[in-house]
Amino acid sequence: MTETPSRATAYTTVAGASRHELEIKRSRFITVLARVDAEEGARALIADLRREFHDARHHCSAFVLGPDRTIQRSSDDGEPAGTAGIPMLDALTKRETHDGVTDLSDVVAVVVRYFGGILLGAGGLVRAYSESVSAGLDSALLVRRQRLRLLGIEAPHAAAPRLENELRTSGVVVLGTDHGPSGATLRIALEDSDARAAAFAARLASLTGGATRAVPLGTSWVDVS
Repeated sequence: MTETPSRATAYTTVAGASRHELEIKRSRFITVLARVDAEEGARALIADLRREFHDARHHCSAFVLGPDRTIQRSSDDGEPAGTAGIPMLDALTKRETHDGVTDLSDVVAVVVRYFGGILLGAGGLVRAYSESVSAGLDSALLVRRQRLRLLGIEAPHAAAPRLENELRTSGVVVLGTDHGPSGATLRIALEDSDARAAAFAARLASLTGGATRAVPLGTSWVDVS
């Protein structure tokens, strides 16, 4: 079955795992953020933290997955319904990552709570869990992921080095060159948009006098910043 391409061509995620701790009315809220790309990875982290913090009262969680953020899950883990998991999920999905954009994904947040003996009430819990995730994101390193369109360009062996140099000079990402019996194939990556592909096709025609075309090789997600 062919996978349906996502509508999004870029999104933001966390660079790796991080931890942040808040104390609110004697309760400790330990927030763990991590990058994951599947539910299995998110649930495995939650299970690991249950073992690590086995004496904590609550291990509340939320995660968002996929370029289009189609998978969203949360758990109150024993806190009153709606006071932990949903506020945590909101903190992830409503996080502005750049220029007012909310596109954070492929991230799981777990807040481990050690009860301090003072009841916070429903409103206090909502604020505490939301603030815990937000504070964790404040200190986390974020990265942009972009979908690139992969193309192959066939050229004679003798012409391949010059063509590769011309492409690199014009800012095209050249992934490598494969040499075969009948010639060379340059593998390149472009921003995955029709406008960028059309501009590149025109550039390639100009460089080669229309003697070669770019053949689609699929797409790939990469960290760009």
